Amino acid sequence: MSAFSTVQLSAADGTPVTACYFPPRGEPRGAVLIVPAMGCPQAFYAPLAAWLAAQAFLVATFDYRGIGLSRPAAGLRGFQADILDWARLDCGALVEDIRRRAPALPLYWIGHSLGGQILPFVPGREHVRKMVTVTAGSGYWLDNASALRWRVWFLWYCVVPVALPFCGYFPGRRLRMVGDLPRAAMAQWRRWCLHPDYAAGAEGEAARGLYAAVRTPITALSFTDDEMMSARNIERLHATYANAPRRMVRLAPAEVGAKRIGHFGFFRREFQETLWRRHLLSELA
Repeated sequence: MSAFSTVQLSAADGTPVTACYFPPRGEPRGAVLIVPAMGCPQAFYAPLAAWLAAQAFLVATFDYRGIGLSRPAAGLRGFQADILDWARLDCGALVEDIRRRAPALPLYWIGHSLGGQILPFVPGREHVRKMVTVTAGSGYWLDNASALRWRVWFLWYCVVPVALPFCGYFPGRRLRMVGDLPRAAMAQWRRWCLHPDYAAGAEGEAARGLYAAVRTPITALSFTDDEMMSARNIERLHATYANAPRRMVRLAPAEVGAKRIGHFGFFRREFQETLWRRHLLSELA
């Protein structure tokens, strides 16, 4: 794996956010920010980050506050953070820092799931040349993949209303659901997932306007065997980016010689030739 450096950034409100930078091999051709899924630590994206660095990109991964290396030592009970903090403060800090390091390079945003949902709320998003979303959908529970619907019903209507006040955060690691999350982030995500228009609806007309204001070109990569996001989830999210140029790419595992890809498989090393080189690298130009 490529060498990388770990840095601690300070968001606009002073909260520390930990990132890892993977330096480009050779003359740099662009900068890439990999924006994680809900509860997914940045270490999960290290293989892709290292591979992109080998293709001459400066690459940054990071953990949202409360997650992974950005989790406070005192734990999550009482820790205040929601999804808009992740977007406005944490992603904002990363955009600012990566542009400071590489002001002349085009900036690309690879958003996995949640990472493809929150660009409208990010300060400096106008500096992103292109966003590639990976298995990013609306999250509205009635549109979720059919096998998941009964589980998310149980999560939203039974588990979360009990766990949050009892624990003071969402103990997803113990429950084997999503991962540990700050209380406000989980409560907000629940509210989004119960609304047919997801964040654009749950956060009101101002949020809908922010989605419509995005002009960044978007390529959406999704997979027919995604166990979480249905085609309808994918389509409804990207429809909220009403004024952005959009290209939708939906692949079956057999098309790349695989038995399974799912919601998380894209980031596995085994797909560096069939998915990363064939379907991602061409978008970063």
